[in-house]
Amino acid sequence: MTTLHTFHLPESISATPEDIALGKAMIEVWRRDGIFQVAATPAQNRAMLQAMTASQGFFRLQPRNKARRISDLTYSGYIASGEEVTAGQADYSEIFTVCKDLPLDDVRVKNGWPCHGPVPWPNKNYRLRMHTFMDALGDIGERLLTLVALGLELEDRHTFTDLTRDGWHHLRVLRFPAGSSSTARGIGAHTDYGLLVIAAQDDVGGLYIRPPVAGEKRNRNWLEKESSAGRFEDQDPWTFVQPMPRVFTVFPGDLLQFMTDGYLLSTPHKVKLNTRERFALAYFHEPNFEAIARPVRGQTRGSFIHYGEHFTRMFMRCYPERITTRRILRENRLAHLDLMKRHAGSAPVTT
Repeated sequence: MTTLHTFHLPESISATPEDIALGKAMIEVWRRDGIFQVAATPAQNRAMLQAMTASQGFFRLQPRNKARRISDLTYSGYIASGEEVTAGQADYSEIFTVCKDLPLDDVRVKNGWPCHGPVPWPNKNYRLRMHTFMDALGDIGERLLTLVALGLELEDRHTFTDLTRDGWHHLRVLRFPAGSSSTARGIGAHTDYGLLVIAAQDDVGGLYIRPPVAGEKRNRNWLEKESSAGRFEDQDPWTFVQPMPRVFTVFPGDLLQFMTDGYLLSTPHKVKLNTRERFALAYFHEPNFEAIARPVRGQTRGSFIHYGEHFTRMFMRCYPERITTRRILRENRLAHLDLMKRHAGSAPVTT
Protein backbone atom coordinates (compact mmCIF):
# COMPACT_ATOMS: atom_id res chain seq x y z
CA MET A 1 0.00 0.00 0.00
CA THR A 2 1.31 3.43 -1.02
CA THR A 3 0.26 6.75 0.46
CA LEU A 4 -1.21 8.72 -2.43
CA HIS A 5 -0.20 12.29 -3.10
CA THR A 6 -3.06 14.75 -2.46
CA PHE A 7 -3.35 18.01 -4.40
CA HIS A 8 -5.45 21.05 -3.48
CA LEU A 9 -6.87 22.70 -6.59
CA PRO A 10 -7.02 26.50 -6.96
CA GLU A 11 -10.43 28.07 -7.50
CA SER A 12 -9.33 29.48 -10.85
CA ILE A 13 -6.42 28.83 -13.20
CA SER A 14 -4.72 31.54 -15.24
CA ALA A 15 -1.32 30.19 -16.32
CA THR A 16 0.58 31.74 -13.44
CA PRO A 17 3.98 30.22 -12.56
CA GLU A 18 2.23 28.56 -9.59
CA ASP A 19 -0.40 26.99 -11.88
CA ILE A 20 2.26 25.72 -14.29
CA ALA A 21 4.27 24.24 -11.41
CA LEU A 22 1.15 22.52 -10.09
CA GLY A 23 0.40 21.04 -13.50
CA LYS A 24 3.95 19.73 -13.82
CA ALA A 25 3.77 18.23 -10.32
CA MET A 26 0.52 16.43 -11.14
CA ILE A 27 2.01 14.96 -14.31
CA GLU A 28 5.14 13.85 -12.44
CA VAL A 29 3.01 11.99 -9.87
CA TRP A 30 0.90 10.35 -12.59
CA ARG A 31 4.04 9.20 -14.41
CA ARG A 32 5.41 7.76 -11.15
CA ASP A 33 2.32 6.42 -9.35
CA GLY A 34 -0.43 6.32 -12.01
CA ILE A 35 -2.87 8.03 -9.65
CA PHE A 36 -3.24 10.91 -7.21
CA GLN A 37 -5.92 12.42 -4.99
CA VAL A 38 -7.54 15.85 -4.97
CA ALA A 39 -8.97 17.29 -1.79
CA ALA A 40 -12.74 17.80 -1.79
CA THR A 41 -14.29 21.07 -0.67
CA PRO A 42 -17.11 20.82 1.88
CA ALA A 43 -19.69 21.32 -0.89
CA GLN A 44 -18.09 18.66 -3.10
CA ASN A 45 -17.87 16.23 -0.20
CA ARG A 46 -21.52 16.85 0.67
CA ALA A 47 -22.55 16.16 -2.95
CA MET A 48 -20.54 12.93 -2.85
CA LEU A 49 -22.11 11.72 0.41
CA GLN A 50 -25.61 12.48 -0.84
CA ALA A 51 -24.95 10.64 -4.10
CA MET A 52 -23.53 7.68 -2.18
CA THR A 53 -26.61 7.53 0.06
CA ALA A 54 -28.92 7.72 -2.97
CA SER A 55 -27.00 4.91 -4.67
CA GLN A 56 -27.32 2.68 -1.61
CA GLY A 57 -31.06 3.29 -1.63
CA PHE A 58 -31.33 2.35 -5.31
CA PHE A 59 -29.40 -0.89 -4.97
CA ARG A 60 -31.68 -1.97 -2.09
CA LEU A 61 -34.68 -1.99 -4.43
CA GLN A 62 -36.17 -5.30 -5.46
CA PRO A 63 -34.36 -6.89 -8.42
CA ARG A 64 -37.44 -6.62 -10.65
CA ASN A 65 -37.66 -2.87 -9.98
CA LYS A 66 -33.98 -2.31 -10.77
CA ALA A 67 -34.18 -4.43 -13.91
CA ARG A 68 -36.83 -2.13 -15.40
CA ARG A 69 -34.37 0.78 -15.39
CA ILE A 70 -32.82 0.09 -18.81
CA SER A 71 -33.13 1.68 -22.24
CA ASP A 72 -32.69 0.55 -25.82
CA LEU A 73 -31.62 4.07 -26.83
CA THR A 74 -28.76 4.72 -24.43
CA TYR A 75 -26.34 2.75 -22.27
CA SER A 76 -27.65 4.58 -19.23
CA GLY A 77 -29.41 2.42 -16.67
CA TYR A 78 -29.07 -0.71 -14.64
CA ILE A 79 -26.45 -3.43 -15.15
CA ALA A 80 -26.95 -6.58 -13.10
CA SER A 81 -24.14 -8.43 -11.38
CA GLY A 82 -22.53 -10.76 -13.92
CA GLU A 83 -23.78 -8.85 -16.98
CA GLU A 84 -20.49 -7.02 -17.48
CA VAL A 85 -17.62 -9.22 -18.66
CA THR A 86 -13.89 -8.43 -18.53
CA ALA A 87 -11.51 -10.67 -20.47
CA GLY A 88 -14.12 -13.41 -20.75
CA GLN A 89 -15.02 -13.50 -17.05
CA ALA A 90 -18.13 -12.07 -15.42
CA ASP A 91 -17.66 -9.18 -13.01
CA TYR A 92 -19.62 -9.17 -9.75
CA SER A 93 -20.27 -5.44 -9.73
CA GLU A 94 -23.82 -4.14 -9.82
CA ILE A 95 -23.98 -0.84 -11.70
CA PHE A 96 -26.20 2.08 -12.61
CA THR A 97 -24.71 4.07 -15.50
CA VAL A 98 -25.59 7.73 -16.03
CA CYS A 99 -24.80 9.00 -19.52
CA LYS A 100 -25.85 12.33 -21.04
CA ASP A 101 -29.51 12.78 -20.17
CA LEU A 102 -31.26 13.85 -23.38
CA PRO A 103 -35.03 14.18 -23.83
CA LEU A 104 -36.86 12.25 -26.52
CA ASP A 105 -37.53 15.46 -28.46
CA ASP A 106 -33.80 16.28 -28.74
CA VAL A 107 -33.00 16.40 -32.45
CA ARG A 108 -30.16 13.89 -32.08
CA VAL A 109 -32.44 11.40 -30.35
CA LYS A 110 -35.16 11.90 -32.99
CA ASN A 111 -32.59 11.38 -35.75
CA GLY A 112 -31.44 8.06 -34.30
CA TRP A 113 -27.92 8.89 -33.14
CA PRO A 114 -26.44 5.91 -31.26
CA CYS A 115 -26.29 6.10 -27.45
CA HIS A 116 -28.53 9.20 -27.30
CA GLY A 117 -31.61 9.30 -25.08
CA PRO A 118 -32.97 9.88 -21.59
CA VAL A 119 -31.63 8.22 -18.46
CA PRO A 120 -34.17 5.71 -17.05
CA TRP A 121 -34.10 7.27 -13.57
CA PRO A 122 -35.67 5.36 -10.66
CA ASN A 123 -36.95 8.60 -9.08
CA LYS A 124 -36.49 12.39 -9.01
CA ASN A 125 -34.29 12.41 -5.89
CA TYR A 126 -31.83 9.97 -7.44
CA ARG A 127 -31.66 12.12 -10.55
CA LEU A 128 -31.04 15.29 -8.50
CA ARG A 129 -28.29 13.70 -6.39
CA MET A 130 -26.44 12.26 -9.38
CA HIS A 131 -26.66 15.46 -11.42
CA THR A 132 -25.42 17.52 -8.46
CA PHE A 133 -22.48 15.16 -7.94
CA MET A 134 -21.60 15.12 -11.63
CA ASP A 135 -21.70 18.91 -11.81
CA ALA A 136 -19.30 19.12 -8.85
CA LEU A 137 -16.84 16.70 -10.44
CA GLY A 138 -17.23 18.35 -13.82
CA ASP A 139 -15.82 21.53 -12.33
CA ILE A 140 -12.88 19.55 -10.94
CA GLY A 141 -12.34 17.90 -14.32
CA GLU A 142 -12.15 21.20 -16.16
CA ARG A 143 -9.53 22.57 -13.78
CA LEU A 144 -7.50 19.36 -13.87
CA LEU A 145 -7.40 19.27 -17.67
CA THR A 146 -6.33 22.92 -17.79
CA LEU A 147 -3.51 22.16 -15.37
CA VAL A 148 -2.49 19.12 -17.46
CA ALA A 149 -2.21 21.31 -20.56
CA LEU A 150 -0.06 23.79 -18.62
CA GLY A 151 2.08 20.99 -17.21
CA LEU A 152 2.64 19.62 -20.72
CA GLU A 153 3.68 23.11 -21.85
CA LEU A 154 1.06 23.19 -24.61
CA GLU A 155 0.64 26.52 -26.35
CA ASP A 156 -3.07 26.61 -25.55
CA ARG A 157 -4.11 25.75 -22.00
CA HIS A 158 -7.62 25.07 -23.34
CA THR A 159 -6.43 22.23 -25.59
CA PHE A 160 -8.31 19.59 -23.61
CA THR A 161 -11.18 21.70 -22.30
CA ASP A 162 -12.07 22.77 -25.84
CA LEU A 163 -12.85 19.08 -26.41
CA THR A 164 -14.94 18.75 -23.26
CA ARG A 165 -17.29 21.66 -23.96
CA ASP A 166 -20.78 20.09 -23.67
CA GLY A 167 -18.85 16.90 -22.90
CA TRP A 168 -20.19 13.37 -22.91
CA HIS A 169 -19.51 13.13 -19.17
CA HIS A 170 -20.89 10.03 -17.51
CA LEU A 171 -20.99 8.22 -14.20
CA ARG A 172 -20.91 4.62 -13.06
CA VAL A 173 -22.58 4.06 -9.71
CA LEU A 174 -21.21 0.79 -8.32
CA ARG A 175 -22.15 -1.72 -5.66
CA PHE A 176 -19.93 -4.69 -4.82
CA PRO A 177 -21.24 -7.57 -2.70
CA ALA A 178 -19.25 -9.04 0.15
CA GLY A 179 -16.76 -11.64 -1.05
CA SER A 180 -16.44 -15.23 0.05
CA SER A 181 -13.80 -17.94 0.09
CA SER A 182 -14.75 -18.79 -3.51
CA THR A 183 -15.46 -15.31 -4.87
CA ALA A 184 -12.98 -12.42 -4.80
CA ARG A 185 -13.42 -10.76 -8.20
CA GLY A 186 -15.27 -7.46 -8.33
CA ILE A 187 -14.06 -6.09 -11.68
CA GLY A 188 -11.21 -7.55 -13.71
CA ALA A 189 -8.11 -5.59 -14.69
CA HIS A 190 -8.73 -2.97 -17.39
CA THR A 191 -8.09 0.62 -18.39
CA ASP A 192 -10.82 3.21 -18.94
CA TYR A 193 -11.54 4.50 -22.41
CA GLY A 194 -11.89 8.25 -21.90
CA LEU A 195 -9.87 11.28 -20.89
CA LEU A 196 -10.03 11.47 -17.12
CA VAL A 197 -11.40 9.31 -14.28
CA ILE A 198 -12.40 10.94 -10.98
CA ALA A 199 -13.66 8.48 -8.38
CA ALA A 200 -14.99 8.29 -4.83
CA GLN A 201 -15.28 5.23 -2.63
CA ASP A 202 -16.69 4.40 0.78
CA ASP A 203 -14.55 3.24 3.71
CA VAL A 204 -14.54 -0.48 2.80
CA GLY A 205 -11.85 -0.56 0.12
CA GLY A 206 -11.18 -2.85 -2.82
CA LEU A 207 -9.66 -0.73 -5.59
CA TYR A 208 -6.20 -1.61 -6.90
CA ILE A 209 -4.22 0.27 -9.56
CA ARG A 210 -1.10 -0.63 -11.50
CA PRO A 211 1.54 2.12 -11.52
CA PRO A 212 3.77 2.68 -14.56
CA VAL A 213 6.53 0.09 -14.79
CA ALA A 214 9.79 0.95 -16.57
CA GLY A 215 10.03 -0.79 -19.93
CA GLU A 216 6.49 -2.18 -19.74
CA LYS A 217 4.40 -1.78 -22.91
CA ARG A 218 0.84 -0.63 -22.30
CA ASN A 219 -1.84 -1.71 -24.75
CA ARG A 220 -3.57 0.83 -26.92
CA ASN A 221 -7.02 -0.09 -25.68
CA TRP A 222 -8.74 1.99 -28.37
CA LEU A 223 -7.56 -0.56 -30.95
CA GLU A 224 -9.66 -3.70 -31.25
CA LYS A 225 -6.64 -6.02 -31.33
CA GLU A 226 -4.97 -4.45 -28.28
CA SER A 227 -7.66 -4.58 -25.60
CA SER A 228 -6.33 -3.99 -22.09
CA ALA A 229 -9.02 -6.21 -20.55
CA GLY A 230 -7.43 -8.76 -18.21
CA ARG A 231 -3.90 -7.54 -18.87
CA PHE A 232 -1.55 -7.78 -15.86
CA GLU A 233 -4.41 -9.30 -13.79
CA ASP A 234 -2.10 -11.56 -11.78
CA GLN A 235 1.23 -9.77 -12.29
CA ASP A 236 2.71 -7.52 -9.63
CA PRO A 237 2.92 -4.65 -8.87
CA TRP A 238 -0.61 -3.62 -7.88
CA THR A 239 -1.22 -0.78 -5.42
CA PHE A 240 -4.14 -0.94 -2.99
CA VAL A 241 -5.94 2.41 -2.88
CA GLN A 242 -6.59 3.02 0.79
CA PRO A 243 -9.99 4.71 1.31
CA MET A 244 -9.62 8.24 2.62
CA PRO A 245 -12.35 10.70 3.61
CA ARG A 246 -12.92 13.95 1.70
CA VAL A 247 -10.78 13.14 -1.34
CA PHE A 248 -11.31 12.00 -4.93
CA THR A 249 -8.88 9.71 -6.73
CA VAL A 250 -7.84 10.77 -10.24
CA PHE A 251 -6.08 8.92 -13.04
CA PRO A 252 -5.67 9.17 -16.83
CA GLY A 253 -7.75 7.26 -19.36
CA ASP A 254 -6.98 5.90 -22.80
CA LEU A 255 -7.54 9.19 -24.63
CA LEU A 256 -4.88 10.97 -22.58
CA GLN A 257 -2.48 8.15 -23.43
CA PHE A 258 -3.37 8.51 -27.12
CA MET A 259 -3.17 12.31 -27.15
CA THR A 260 0.18 12.41 -25.33
CA ASP A 261 1.64 9.53 -27.38
CA GLY A 262 2.16 7.48 -24.21
CA TYR A 263 3.79 10.22 -22.14
CA LEU A 264 0.80 9.82 -19.83
CA LEU A 265 -0.32 6.20 -19.55
CA SER A 266 -3.86 5.03 -19.01
CA THR A 267 -3.88 3.47 -15.54
CA PRO A 268 -4.87 -0.22 -15.25
CA HIS A 269 -7.12 -0.93 -12.29
CA LYS A 270 -9.25 -3.69 -10.84
CA VAL A 271 -11.53 -4.29 -7.87
CA LYS A 272 -11.43 -7.14 -5.39
CA LEU A 273 -14.41 -7.98 -3.22
CA ASN A 274 -13.99 -7.26 0.47
CA THR A 275 -15.54 -8.89 3.51
CA ARG A 276 -18.26 -6.21 3.50
CA GLU A 277 -20.53 -4.72 0.86
CA ARG A 278 -18.84 -1.78 -0.89
CA PHE A 279 -20.02 1.26 -2.85
CA ALA A 280 -18.16 3.55 -5.25
CA LEU A 281 -18.80 6.34 -7.74
CA ALA A 282 -16.66 6.56 -10.88
CA TYR A 283 -17.05 9.76 -12.93
CA PHE A 284 -15.65 10.11 -16.46
CA HIS A 285 -14.82 13.61 -17.70
CA GLU A 286 -15.12 13.28 -21.46
CA PRO A 287 -15.02 15.06 -24.82
CA ASN A 288 -18.12 16.10 -26.69
CA PHE A 289 -19.73 13.20 -28.60
CA GLU A 290 -18.71 14.82 -31.90
CA ALA A 291 -15.22 15.84 -30.74
CA ILE A 292 -12.05 14.76 -32.50
CA ALA A 293 -9.11 13.82 -30.26
CA ARG A 294 -5.74 14.34 -31.92
CA PRO A 295 -2.21 13.78 -30.57
CA VAL A 296 -0.65 16.88 -29.02
CA ARG A 297 2.87 15.45 -29.02
CA GLY A 298 4.78 12.52 -30.52
CA GLN A 299 4.94 11.05 -34.00
CA THR A 300 1.29 10.23 -34.70
CA ARG A 301 -0.08 13.72 -35.31
CA GLY A 302 -1.97 12.71 -38.47
CA SER A 303 -4.26 10.29 -36.68
CA PHE A 304 -7.37 10.99 -34.66
CA ILE A 305 -10.10 9.36 -32.61
CA HIS A 306 -13.71 10.37 -33.09
CA TYR A 307 -15.03 10.33 -29.54
CA GLY A 308 -18.61 9.31 -30.35
CA GLU A 309 -17.46 6.28 -32.32
CA HIS A 310 -14.90 5.43 -29.64
CA PHE A 311 -17.51 5.55 -26.85
CA THR A 312 -20.10 3.60 -28.85
CA ARG A 313 -17.75 0.82 -29.87
CA MET A 314 -16.33 0.47 -26.35
CA PHE A 315 -19.81 0.02 -24.90
CA MET A 316 -20.83 -2.36 -27.68
CA ARG A 317 -17.70 -4.38 -26.87
CA CYS A 318 -18.61 -4.50 -23.16
CA TYR A 319 -22.32 -5.26 -23.70
CA PRO A 320 -22.73 -7.25 -26.95
CA GLU A 321 -26.11 -8.67 -25.89
CA ARG A 322 -27.65 -5.56 -24.34
CA ILE A 323 -30.85 -4.25 -25.96
CA THR A 324 -29.06 -1.00 -26.73
CA THR A 325 -26.39 -2.79 -28.77
CA ARG A 326 -28.97 -4.89 -30.59
CA ARG A 327 -30.93 -1.78 -31.60
CA ILE A 328 -27.80 0.02 -32.80
CA LEU A 329 -27.03 -2.92 -35.08
CA ARG A 330 -30.63 -3.59 -36.15
CA GLU A 331 -31.23 0.04 -37.19
CA ASN A 332 -27.69 0.65 -38.51
CA ARG A 333 -27.20 3.59 -36.17
CA LEU A 334 -23.45 3.36 -36.72
CA ALA A 335 -24.05 5.04 -40.09
CA HIS A 336 -24.35 8.35 -38.24
CA LEU A 337 -20.82 7.86 -36.91
CA ASP A 338 -19.45 7.11 -40.37
CA LEU A 339 -20.89 10.39 -41.61
CA MET A 340 -19.34 12.32 -38.70
CA LYS A 341 -15.93 10.77 -39.33
CA ARG A 342 -15.99 11.69 -43.02
CA HIS A 343 -16.44 15.30 -42.02
CA ALA A 344 -13.71 15.08 -39.39
CA GLY A 345 -10.67 14.19 -41.47
CA SER A 346 -8.92 11.55 -43.50
CA ALA A 347 -6.67 9.68 -41.04
CA PRO A 348 -8.61 8.06 -38.21
CA VAL A 349 -6.99 5.51 -35.93
CA THR A 350 -7.34 2.09 -37.56
CA THR A 351 -7.91 -1.29 -35.95
